[in-house]
Amino acid sequence: MPSQFVLISLVKIWKPKIPKKLYTLAPTHISVLSYLVNIFFTIAQYSRFMKRKLALLVLLIQVSAFSIAQEQAYFPDPNPAIRQRLEEWQDLKFGLLMHWGPYSQWGVVESWSICPEDVGWAIDAWKKGVATEYHDYVKKYEALKSTFNPSKFAPEKWAAAAKEAGMKYMVFTTKHHDGFSMFDTKFTDYKVTDKGTPFSSNPRSNVVKEVFGAFRKENFWIGAYFSKPDWHSDYYWWKRFPASDRNANYSIRKHPEQWKKFVEFTHNQIDELMTDYGNVDILWLDGGWVRKKTDEEVKAELLDVYDNSRWFRNPQSQDINMAEIVRKSRLKQPKLIVVDRAVPGEHQNYLTPEQHIPETGLPYPWETCMTMAGSWSYAPNDKYKPTNELVEKLVDVVSKGGNFLLNIGPDPNGELDAEAYNRLKGMGDWIKVNGEGIYGSRMNKAFNEGENIRFTKSKDGNTQYIFLFDFPAEGKINISKIDIPEKATISMLGGKKNLKWKKTSTGFEIMIPAELKSTTDHVWTLKVATAK
Repeated sequence: MPSQFVLISLVKIWKPKIPKKLYTLAPTHISVLSYLVNIFFTIAQYSRFMKRKLALLVLLIQVSAFSIAQEQAYFPDPNPAIRQRLEEWQDLKFGLLMHWGPYSQWGVVESWSICPEDVGWAIDAWKKGVATEYHDYVKKYEALKSTFNPSKFAPEKWAAAAKEAGMKYMVFTTKHHDGFSMFDTKFTDYKVTDKGTPFSSNPRSNVVKEVFGAFRKENFWIGAYFSKPDWHSDYYWWKRFPASDRNANYSIRKHPEQWKKFVEFTHNQIDELMTDYGNVDILWLDGGWVRKKTDEEVKAELLDVYDNSRWFRNPQSQDINMAEIVRKSRLKQPKLIVVDRAVPGEHQNYLTPEQHIPETGLPYPWETCMTMAGSWSYAPNDKYKPTNELVEKLVDVVSKGGNFLLNIGPDPNGELDAEAYNRLKGMGDWIKVNGEGIYGSRMNKAFNEGENIRFTKSKDGNTQYIFLFDFPAEGKINISKIDIPEKATISMLGGKKNLKWKKTSTGFEIMIPAELKSTTDHVWTLKVATAK
């Protein structure tokens, strides 16, 4: 899935303990941090003063690394129509992400177990007992195509459950890094509709077409996840050479004709998705290492070490002409939002923190993508987050101005786990009562009051919403971070009466009767309406 990036030791001689939540820094941030430290180490060679100050510098960079990861450079799309479309997307707030492919038969992480990087999410994620030798493992992984036959595939059931949950848009994996296409592409036989795949004889074998159609009937926005790297394509992992890491396994400078074939292959597949699969609202591109890079960035990646492994062994600039992809795609899908993940530039229309909710709001369109359980793809006996936690995460994201893209991985038969359906229903029950404070809302002047209170407001600013993660046992709450107009009325969503409130020396006090606790099982929402 969504690419996994790791914050590496900035230089070989600095090995700090780094919090796990920093492990999702994009490579651009790794390079920036590495570059800064390398500069100061170079200066330090000539200055005793700088040597003494170096430890402090490293500490400051370590402390600031999280904020750099959290708030990235953003470049608005120059097209006003796309900027308007992003405003409309920000109204949706809640979406579904789905990772599905033949790998679900093994219950392993999607794609990454065939990546020859000596790190936990790759080689260490092998299916146990399958092989002891890398090439044998890859061969057996790719042979999963020959047994993939999801006989219970019924995307209408997925779409109905997602709609019931209050989701408004979806993103589906048309192709992950392993290169297996879940659509009827003409440019590879490593696909769900190939005669070597048992499911190809099913009239619904063009999975992407069926999924998009089912969700479109429920009025969802449609998002196509597409992996830029393709580890099955001979144009990316050329069989002339062994793969050494996630990157193209040959020198693009030395073999530009091979890379040209890959660029053409990528453009052709994306063009199919933009042409043959109805209206597509979002092109969600993963694999941020496939992009233009400077020589300095490449050198910095070569120095990166994690878990005693130099995991990037063949980093290089990998230009797939993104501007042309976008231009051609929008000829057929004029309102298309493009998300070139982790690649700063105008083709990253919104940013996508992964498995993480930023500490504060971000000054640009953004979306947290997160698993409902522990894995992006299906894993037997996976543990699902409680409904209450999922509702709180939705509210937390929305209060900070973001959208929440929640992931579920179908099993090998095409079913969702019963626990997934249970969570979707629970979230839907909550949002039927409280959705007014979610959909179409924007970030308030403050997003929180302590740990357990969040705020949003309507786009016109005339209505504010106060979300309570805990029902106040003392029968009242005190608010100081937002203003309440003198003649405002306050009520609880799901309740029938206005609440008593008063201005205090430190803010506002709102009285909340105990009987209102029964309005919901999770987060309670107060509506502050300004008198007109």
